[in-house]
Amino acid sequence: MNCAVTVCDTEGKIIYMNDKAKETFASHGDLVGKNLMGCHSERSKAIIHKLLETGGSNSYTISKAGLKKMIYQTAWRENGKVAGLVEISMVIPDTLPHYER
Repeated sequence: MNCAVTVCDTEGKIIYMNDKAKETFASHGDLVGKNLMGCHSERSKAIIHKLLETGGSNSYTISKAGLKKMIYQTAWRENGKVAGLVEISMVIPDTLPHYER
């Protein structure tokens, strides 16, 4: 899929990155096995901790390197218990249609 997918455990250790995610962060080296908290602001860390505590989701858009992206972060579970977070990052057009259905 043409999205970057990164998965971490409950401690913030990155346990999986698909090829697109590895390409996106290639300048930082291989991040699998590293803790993602080291590259986030205090505000972002607070959001990550809240998502891990509540099992919630977070969505937002960013502009980076001339591209607009949609970021979706959500808890993943194992045996009903929060086991970490998944982040999906996808490039989106500058203007995105919205439909009422």
